[in-house]
Amino acid sequence: MDRSSLLQLIQEQQLDPENTGFIGADTFAGLVHSHELPLDPAKLDMLVALAQNNERGQVCYQELVDLVSSKRSSSFKRAIANGQRALPRDGLPDESGLGVYKRFVRYVAYEILPCEVDRRWYFYRHRSCPPPVFMVSVTLVQIIVFLCYGARLNKWVLQTYHPEYMKSPLVYHPGHRARAWCFLTYMFMHVGLEQLGFNALLQLMIGVPLEMVHGLLRISLLYLAGVLAGSLTVSITDMRAPVVGGSGGVYALCSAHLANVVMNWAGMRCPYKLLRMVLALVCMSSEVGRAVWLRFSPPLPASGPQPSFMAHLAGAVVGVSMGLTIVRSYEERLGDQCGWWVVLLAYGTFLLFAVFWNIFAYDLLGTHVPPPP
Repeated sequence: MDRSSLLQLIQEQQLDPENTGFIGADTFAGLVHSHELPLDPAKLDMLVALAQNNERGQVCYQELVDLVSSKRSSSFKRAIANGQRALPRDGLPDESGLGVYKRFVRYVAYEILPCEVDRRWYFYRHRSCPPPVFMVSVTLVQIIVFLCYGARLNKWVLQTYHPEYMKSPLVYHPGHRARAWCFLTYMFMHVGLEQLGFNALLQLMIGVPLEMVHGLLRISLLYLAGVLAGSLTVSITDMRAPVVGGSGGVYALCSAHLANVVMNWAGMRCPYKLLRMVLALVCMSSEVGRAVWLRFSPPLPASGPQPSFMAHLAGAVVGVSMGLTIVRSYEERLGDQCGWWVVLLAYGTFLLFAVFWNIFAYDLLGTHVPPPP
């Protein structure tokens, strides 16, 4: 039901004859039953919560329109979260009565969202279209690129030690800083099967559920922000090293999700959350340790410095700043939040500084950059 048809129906039924902007909850409930309006159970529960949050048991007309239109303003969410409401506390439907896809949606709701109201809202209004195409597409491209280079070089582990590997136009190399695209495209290249497997697994296990809940635009922005911050951080802190792998984006996603779980520990309903948190931290720390080892103690003779590990750390910083702001703002406008603009300002300042650093610092500091392949 769109805004115009809802307005016309309310006017026809004279639910608000004095044009006060409020409608009695009981009156509207009768309208729902008599006209069989297409409101799902989650929206009806929230309608009751809004009414009971009002002293007169009424619903604001604009909030009603937003509810029917599947929009949620900050004031709407504050009203829902107000302790005076009596929203039913029942959980989501049991798995036994659901299809395979709806079971997965239920699993995602409990994995990602810390609030029962948000979980119910997401479960009942989720649609399979559009699917989470970004994370799946990125993972597929990374696998295809790895297979192509593996077959070409006849090497599947520690590919960066092959003299032809660094000649790829996708790899970020400090000697090719003028290739601006390399600050992003390095995410499609990987050191070997072990790094690709680790990144692909996390992208599918964490990235896909996050994209299903928060949408393509927000999660793609977070992932690419982590990737870009990773290469720029390496160009500042490890100036002689190249970069490969999507670890900057992966660590941005994982850090944002883990930080959100910790900050909403009591509300999260994912099973074995403490054990899974420990395992995630151990795996992420081990991957960073492996990257540090390959950077400073290469196991094979190499023609130049090996890829830096600083992209991992930069991605984690992006995750606990920009990422946490995104994942804590389910169904809310980011532009309405002061914290979002602070994060954007900080990120923009970093980008501007990094650009000037790459243009001037290498010459001013006399940094010896290994000759590009």
